[in-house]
Amino acid sequence: MAGRSPVSYSSGGLATPRPGAFAGRPRSLLTRAFARNSALRSTDWILNAAMAGLSAIGVLLVWSATEPALRAAGLNPRAYMEKQLAWVVIGLALMAGVSLLGGRRLQALAPAFYGATLLALVAVLSPLGSQVNGARAWISLPGGFQVEPSEFAKVALVLMVGRVFSESRRGVARPAAVPGLRSVLLALACAAPLLALVAIEPALGGALVLAVVAATMIVLSGARLRVVAALAVIVGGGITAAGGLHLLKSYQLTRLTSFLHPHAKLSAAGYQAAQAKIAVGSGGMFGTGLFHGQVVAGNFVPSQQTDFIFTVAGEELGFVGAITIVFLLGVVIVRALRIAARADDLFGLLVASGIAVWFGFQSFVNVGMTIGITPVTGIPLPFVSYGGSAIFADMIAIGLLQSVHRRRRVFD
Repeated sequence: MAGRSPVSYSSGGLATPRPGAFAGRPRSLLTRAFARNSALRSTDWILNAAMAGLSAIGVLLVWSATEPALRAAGLNPRAYMEKQLAWVVIGLALMAGVSLLGGRRLQALAPAFYGATLLALVAVLSPLGSQVNGARAWISLPGGFQVEPSEFAKVALVLMVGRVFSESRRGVARPAAVPGLRSVLLALACAAPLLALVAIEPALGGALVLAVVAATMIVLSGARLRVVAALAVIVGGGITAAGGLHLLKSYQLTRLTSFLHPHAKLSAAGYQAAQAKIAVGSGGMFGTGLFHGQVVAGNFVPSQQTDFIFTVAGEELGFVGAITIVFLLGVVIVRALRIAARADDLFGLLVASGIAVWFGFQSFVNVGMTIGITPVTGIPLPFVSYGGSAIFADMIAIGLLQSVHRRRRVFD
């Protein structure tokens, strides 16, 4: 006897499926893509949109900042822009891959990533490292590419400190248990080598970011107030000793003194800060337009495609463009804090919080030094400044945020 047909015919001759006729059959790709636990449904698209907007603006600003000098030298005027675009594409792939990793997998991979970063930081100080602008912070690769391990140190720090405190809670009956002194000391032991190696390069800005992120994660772990107070005293003493023992480089001290007395040395360290404020202020409300900035075209601001990319936005996009960048950075930070607040475990909370502080502090210092409210330091603007290592680290951080968010959505 022939099997039953999966469809029946109504009196009107229209074919309709029998109830349950297609049960057990593979779902379509579209249905699976938008299933409740799928990667698409569990993605924070607002976070992705803000990140994409910043990356797109960054590519355009890098192009505008480097095009006049490259054209005058008879080189490809789109060389830096094409590299930045390629790095953004590779960074998106890294972000997507990291976002699919679960919390246990991330914790398991944290020691390996931490160890590889330490080795890279040590290699920077060896003959393998390259010195640029007084800092030995890069490893040169074939094809003219360079890797800056200090950028990946931020990712390593966030992962490793988050793992230390989450492991200390494993098996504890009380979820709100305060981490012991041993966990705090172990977290400091993980942070100290990264911070020291970055400071030796020297990269004072990167070391400050690491210190602020580590301190914030320790506080958010629930450490006792007396432990936090003792750490604050130690850090304050270390900063005082660094100044008293002349551990800072001469150009670092000059940057600090020029910040305190901005009009005293306009021909030296204060020149960069002064030109940055001129560029930002000359844009007015709507700016001069891309490729039409006189300060940008004259290359009056050193490192205008990297640390001082915000000056290009200020002159060519004006106040509206500059505030748009600040707004998008704010969206990224707020979404990171929201993900941290909704995390289902301590590891997710600390990782997301650490990334939020990383982006927030770095953005404040970078924008602040262009308008004269913070000292000049070598800190890039997240997602906007030129540089492959910074883009990769920023995108990996977004992948970590999406991973924490995806786990929370699955369990909601």
